[in-house]
Amino acid sequence: MIIFCDESVEKGRFFSHFYGGVLVRADDREALERELHDKKNELQFKGEVKWTKITENYADKYIELVDFIFDLVEAGRMKMRIMFTQNINVPPELDEYKLDNQYFMLYYQFIKHAFGLRYWRQEDNYDTVEVSVYIDDPPQSGLKFDKFANYISSLSAYMPFSQGGVIFPRSEIAKVVSHKHNILQALDIILGGIQSRLNESHTKPIPPAKRRSKRARAKEIVYQKIKERIWRLYPNFNIGVSTGAPNYVERWTHPYRHWCFVPNGSTIDRSRGKKK
Repeated sequence: MIIFCDESVEKGRFFSHFYGGVLVRADDREALERELHDKKNELQFKGEVKWTKITENYADKYIELVDFIFDLVEAGRMKMRIMFTQNINVPPELDEYKLDNQYFMLYYQFIKHAFGLRYWRQEDNYDTVEVSVYIDDPPQSGLKFDKFANYISSLSAYMPFSQGGVIFPRSEIAKVVSHKHNILQALDIILGGIQSRLNESHTKPIPPAKRRSKRARAKEIVYQKIKERIWRLYPNFNIGVSTGAPNYVERWTHPYRHWCFVPNGSTIDRSRGKKK
């Protein structure tokens, strides 16, 4: 299996630390990349597609692309996960080491838990599975990334994974760039839409403006399609909370999930929320 990872806003108005991932079967990767590429060509996109590139002229094309992406998700060919923190949850004061490594520590938690990998045998009869992790253009130095990659590889020894046959080969934890991977571009659109809506980036005018820009209104239209497709999976789902998993195994079997990550020892400060 392959997990493509990306991150968005580190510090938002109401929500922060946005991480996203798409898990695909290695034997389906080339077909998915080709189908997404062909769909982009059909819609006459030039180059990379991204949430930040949505304009009024291209809104309808992005809406059609969102439908195509969620068709792949609903078909079970791409498992998509979105993780974020809510600013009202204030973590304990971090020491210098944790502050310096927060980016990768959150990625570690995301990869370890978001996909429910310990339950992967619910759908497969193999004894083991190798998981590749491809991260889009991490901003950290090569030395830090090497250390992070070693930590991810060490998850192979994490008891639920070692007993479940989940292996993270060190050689398969790598940096990639999104313009070479259509799967990552698909993730960017959905992750960007969720982040933008939770932080009200496209729903309200940015002061001193009294009206939203044409680009913001276009993003609102595209986001409504994202919301429509999420609600088709989970009717009336509040995108700012974690997706339920009554039997835990749903963390693996669900095609799409959100995780509002709350650090241990956090306190609540409602003055940092939307409703004071």
